[in-house]
Amino acid sequence: MAEISAIVALGLYGLGVAAFAVWECTRSGLPWTIWLFYGIERLYVGLMFHWRANRRCPFPNRGPAIILANHRSPVDPLLIWMNHHLAAPARRIRVIRFMMAREYYDVPIVRWICRTMQAIPVDRRGKDVRPTHQALELLKEGHLLGLFPEGRINSGTNLLEGDPGIAWLALHARVPVYPVFLRNSPQSQSMVKPFYTPSSVCVVYGDPIDLSAYFGLRMTHSVLTEVTDLLMRRLAQLGGMIYAKDVCALNSALTEAAGPMDERTPSSDANAVGL
Repeated sequence: MAEISAIVALGLYGLGVAAFAVWECTRSGLPWTIWLFYGIERLYVGLMFHWRANRRCPFPNRGPAIILANHRSPVDPLLIWMNHHLAAPARRIRVIRFMMAREYYDVPIVRWICRTMQAIPVDRRGKDVRPTHQALELLKEGHLLGLFPEGRINSGTNLLEGDPGIAWLALHARVPVYPVFLRNSPQSQSMVKPFYTPSSVCVVYGDPIDLSAYFGLRMTHSVLTEVTDLLMRRLAQLGGMIYAKDVCALNSALTEAAGPMDERTPSSDANAVGL
């Protein structure tokens, strides 16, 4: 009798979950594949990567925004998408359309993930501007856009230089930019191995970056560079890293400071110590 009651209870629970999913799917207008994938993703990311965050996700429930993140692993989009529906005040699942390198579409599992998440394939050589204009249209339509401004997976200790395209998109769309820093994303030479490599991932959410001071300016190369560096420095600061441009500037300053020391003659060194 107890076993029958348990089976009935589980069946009713399953029906309740299914009914709720259908109702939410109908209300949100999202395809059922998104709901299915999000349910699988939450279970998978939580168990495989022991996902945790510094705070509740700050992404908006409605309206456009750019999510800007460092890039450490092919699984990064899943880590950013995880638990985004917990954003206050209303819990709502949204699709974050990431701009992804086109070669990801050559890997079967990753290709399915990219298509399900409605990612925008991008040629790393940067000769095709259509993905950038497609991303701009999505922002104008009120969608969320995910960007990895370093342009490739970074296995180093410093944040790489950002692509000015992020500034172009943010200034044209006039939307808030949310920095997200990912710690301990699984890395490998393989594009597939990180998906089954256990890790303890921490997602660090930052406050939205207000670029309204630049909206009225002409988008010259110097303005785009300034905005790009501003965004990248905020992202580096969020993760406790150093931005690549600042590393170069620091190295140049140290070289200049060491120059006079290197140019001193042996006799001046001897006089300095009283010999």
